[in-house]
Amino acid sequence: MKRFRPLAMVAISLALVLSWTTAARAFCGFYVSQANASLYNQASQVILARDGDRTVVTMANDFQGEADDFAMVVPVPVVLQPEQVHVGDPEIVKRLDSFSAPRLVEYFDENPCMLREELREFESAISLDVAPASPARQRANSLGITIESEFSVGEYDILVLSAKESSGLETWLTENGYTIPDNAQPLLQPYIRQGMKFFVAKVNLAEHAKSGYQYLRPLQIAYESPRFMLPIRLGMTNARGEQDLLIYALSPRGQVELTNYRTVKIPTDAEIPVYVKDRFEEFYTSTFDTARDRANKNVAFLEYAWDMSSCDPCAAPVLTPEELRKAGVFWTQANPFDSRANSFALPPSVFLTRLHVRYDRANFPEDLVFQETANREFFQGRYILRHPFQGETPCRAGQEYRKRLPERFEREAQALAKLTNWDIADIRKNLPSVAQLDEPRPWWDVLLWEN
Repeated sequence: MKRFRPLAMVAISLALVLSWTTAARAFCGFYVSQANASLYNQASQVILARDGDRTVVTMANDFQGEADDFAMVVPVPVVLQPEQVHVGDPEIVKRLDSFSAPRLVEYFDENPCMLREELREFESAISLDVAPASPARQRANSLGITIESEFSVGEYDILVLSAKESSGLETWLTENGYTIPDNAQPLLQPYIRQGMKFFVAKVNLAEHAKSGYQYLRPLQIAYESPRFMLPIRLGMTNARGEQDLLIYALSPRGQVELTNYRTVKIPTDAEIPVYVKDRFEEFYTSTFDTARDRANKNVAFLEYAWDMSSCDPCAAPVLTPEELRKAGVFWTQANPFDSRANSFALPPSVFLTRLHVRYDRANFPEDLVFQETANREFFQGRYILRHPFQGETPCRAGQEYRKRLPERFEREAQALAKLTNWDIADIRKNLPSVAQLDEPRPWWDVLLWEN
């Protein structure tokens, strides 16, 4: 019998198988780089679109390997029917990642001898039919397993199971080709006690070949339940060390928060030395690691919270209504005409919360439980590069500007050391000297060309 290797998803899939803020004195800002999911070797991504008790979950598989080795088991609160399961668009996960990722922004100081009054003013503002029981179903029944639903979606064959005992479920999974961790049984039992079902997915190799895709597309499920959670505990049984989980929560109300773990804002709005532009990935991973160590490793980090109708600065174009639908947003389809007021209502809101969790068994003993909130405060992980003016500054204001630069460079160095825990002596070696600024900046430098 073919053995299926566990899917090492660190998101919803349970791999049984599963600082200070300073106004930037500049004429404009540029988006430079972003800290997206590609920074992390074991990063899973989940989209949660939630309104009331209705939820659409998009699970982006981080599985790497042959398609016939793929298998996944995920606890779900209800029995899912074929029309509730869909193969999603992988590009929508990338779009949300790019749109919400912590970002580096870049400013250039104006010539202090040519500052205009208006610039100063600007800166101060800113059914499945039931078939006769087959031998497979009879065997499942003998183990206390009920095959609640069975269907195919795209390149996936889907089963939805319920179980009476974890030992029976473990036996059934093993007999049907799922290699499960040796210590999975005690972790299965809590889900069974809660009455949860088990969403089981395998790749249909023939359908996968016909699809023409070289990768596994996300699975998307829609259900209605008061439970708003992601089951992560079981995925830790066969995990190799810590795992990163990026959650993109979409709600019409406001921010989505964890109820059983603290949610902490990632440090943001720090001005850091210009040379970090070429080391942004290293910078952000060090910033995240340092913040996590200081929080005792058992918190979720808020990296972005914003109404999706806008962004500032924008790391990627605003998602279109069609893209939001692909992400699982369903509440914007209602007719905006309010018959009671005899007028058209404002379009329904879509608020995005990006949460970053790095978890392991020691620091996250419970599944993640969420709640929608009415908190609509905007937040983003943003780090600022401020290029000093290059060229002659013969005026008095220019001379004062030059005198203040070493102090500013030191503040930026101290901020970088605090964020990353990098050695301050090494940081200072990379700081520019005021003498280096005498040469005028090339006119094409504002184009931000890549070397």
